[in-house]
Amino acid sequence: MSRKNASASELCPCESGRPYETCCAPLHRGGAAESAEALMRSRYSAYALRLKLYLLASWHPSTRPAMDDLELDPTTKWLGLKIVDRTQTDEDHATVEFVARYRVGGSSAVRMQERSRFVREGGRWFYLDAEGVR
Repeated sequence: MSRKNASASELCPCESGRPYETCCAPLHRGGAAESAEALMRSRYSAYALRLKLYLLASWHPSTRPAMDDLELDPTTKWLGLKIVDRTQTDEDHATVEFVARYRVGGSSAVRMQERSRFVREGGRWFYLDAEGVR
């Protein structure tokens, strides 16, 4: 599901097992994520669907790249997501460690493991930054 639109009956790219329409679509339309993990999953889905404006809007202003600096390669196919760990450090801070797999064009699949930090401000979760694990 690497195109911009997903049908209501298709499973969500974030691999929650839920239909896209009841999983990440409400967040992509402006809803607030209930948790840092939900925001992380919605960001993975946004990469898979190439929703650049959503990715930027869900990025904390202090670390958000300029619009022209965020490139979404149309030949990238996102292959899967696995949540490894999630930690709520306090009411407004959390980390989510995940493994994502993707392929660019006809190249071999790449495995990316990352620990992302999230902050909640004004009742909304934002992606802050990340450290690569492997």
